[in-house]
Amino acid sequence: MSKILGVDSRYLAAGALAIATGGAGYAGYRYYLHRKRRNTREDNVYESQKLLHEYLVFHYGDPKEVLRYDFGPVDSLDFPKRCADLCLSHFKQEPGIPSRALDIGCAVGRSTFELAREFEEALGIDFSHAFVDACNYLKDEGEVDYSVTDEGDLLTHLRARVDASIDRSRTVFQQGDACNLPLNLGQFGCVLAANLICRLPNPFDFLNRLPGLVAPGGILVITSPYTWLKEFTPKSLWLGGYVNANGKEVTGLESLTDTLGPHFELVHQKDMPLFIRETARKNQWTVAHATVWRRKK
Repeated sequence: MSKILGVDSRYLAAGALAIATGGAGYAGYRYYLHRKRRNTREDNVYESQKLLHEYLVFHYGDPKEVLRYDFGPVDSLDFPKRCADLCLSHFKQEPGIPSRALDIGCAVGRSTFELAREFEEALGIDFSHAFVDACNYLKDEGEVDYSVTDEGDLLTHLRARVDASIDRSRTVFQQGDACNLPLNLGQFGCVLAANLICRLPNPFDFLNRLPGLVAPGGILVITSPYTWLKEFTPKSLWLGGYVNANGKEVTGLESLTDTLGPHFELVHQKDMPLFIRETARKNQWTVAHATVWRRKK
């Protein structure tokens, strides 16, 4: 039996039959993810199918698919695209600055694809195998079916699509650890780390690697809601949200400035709201702080 993207074609055929008969058309892709995740940790929340589908609608959902009401925070939608747009608005293509972008913590890839509109190469890296599998599927096929929870076991079936005007061949996706990135990545004209630093076991390891990743004159964009939690980061390694030994309150921005300051100039900062759909009636509304840094020459 032939295989497509490593999946026995009979499973994809079964998924196609399900579409024709009104069933769950994403069954073949779900099996593909199951096979690809067989060696991953099952207790990792970022490997769960539920979270994968929540991120697919977060990244690719049409406004009415994400927010079904005539009221609500519409300015919070399309956060991954707005992150890429922020990068593109500050990037200056100059001699010696590579036309390469790195999206670290890329999740299911929307920002990476959007960066590929302008950069010759856009590399997306995420710790989650399930997220990277979805990225590579979208790169190969351009679209994927998935479902979102409405209420209890009631679902709505949707389709995520990469804009047809994007050259998907410019993108590369791989699994990786932001605190232990490969040494052979080279340098980039742009590095994006969206809502990543407060989910790392040691954010200082990541920040200290950045001067070697961002080419002189290139830009670094970091967004974070600064939600420091001990289940992700030991309190001794929080960038902010604590009182130090001298009784001074320390914020995430202060630690970013202290750590990045020798190598980067802070050129812009803004608040960026985001909206993550969980069910038809329960959602997350968050305000991330975005900072844009230029690598000193």
